[in-house]
Amino acid sequence: MPAGEDTVRSKILYTLKILWEETDEAHPMSAPRLSERLADYGISCDRRTIYTYLDQLLEFGFDIVRDKNGAYMASRLLELPELKLLVDAVSSSKFITNKKSVKIIDSLSELTDIYSRRKLKGQVFVSNRIKTMNESIYYNIDTIFESIRENVMISFQYLEWTADKRLVPKRNGESCQVSPWCLIWERERYYLIAYDGAAEKLKHYRVDKMKQIKLLEVKREGRRLFGEIDISKYATENMAMYNGVKETVNLIADAELAGVIIDKFGTDVWMHEKEDGRLSVTVDVAVTDQFFGWVTSMGGRVRIASPANVAAQYKELLTKCM
Repeated sequence: MPAGEDTVRSKILYTLKILWEETDEAHPMSAPRLSERLADYGISCDRRTIYTYLDQLLEFGFDIVRDKNGAYMASRLLELPELKLLVDAVSSSKFITNKKSVKIIDSLSELTDIYSRRKLKGQVFVSNRIKTMNESIYYNIDTIFESIRENVMISFQYLEWTADKRLVPKRNGESCQVSPWCLIWERERYYLIAYDGAAEKLKHYRVDKMKQIKLLEVKREGRRLFGEIDISKYATENMAMYNGVKETVNLIADAELAGVIIDKFGTDVWMHEKEDGRLSVTVDVAVTDQFFGWVTSMGGRVRIASPANVAAQYKELLTKCM
């Protein structure tokens, strides 16, 4: 490439950098001011040359507007409201550590101008959030995706919390060997859905509690079983309520809880209004203490109508808690 062409491209890129970082509809930049900013980078340009660069950037696809006040970047890949949503999701996520949250938010801020960056930084409060402590989670995700691409099993240690707030390996450090099939986001956590050949069933694992993940030279198993499940239904039945015996449960709930029930079980839940104005709701759930805990949290506005064995289990649990 001739040296002259390389210099021109460099000047165009610096023009783009200035427009990207320092302009928006409320902050256009005149040609003289743009010339001054280019001079800060050791680039000398007259007004006509600057207009040529602007035309070339516009032709390339950048949304640059020129009016009587100057030129500015009218739109970007992500607009401020979209960036705000992403920043808030990152800052509030339990899955992402404090350190990584700050780094990601800084990276997101680079996608907009300096004026919007100040607004983004002004809304972020990370330090007091409850966050994961496992910084290796990002490498875990990469390794899991690689195993799925390569169609091989993985081994790993699964961790649990101790009373002194340490994550230690379960099962005396014995490794789990599973066939990973997908990663899903549920209840502000990343979970791996994998097939356990020894148990001959699908299981799920919190990715932030996985350690020392290794790829095995063994092909994955459980393809047929994984292909038969509805991922969203699996998440509702297993992760929202944890593992337990699956049951079809009929609930009687106050009418104003319709939104709460849909938020919990999804829009596919079967629900209709009874003659007395209350709701009859049928859900497929894993019957666990966590499910009973959710029913209890409704303060008597949700009642387990059937089956009788599930209602009996609930009464027994309440008795134990007294």
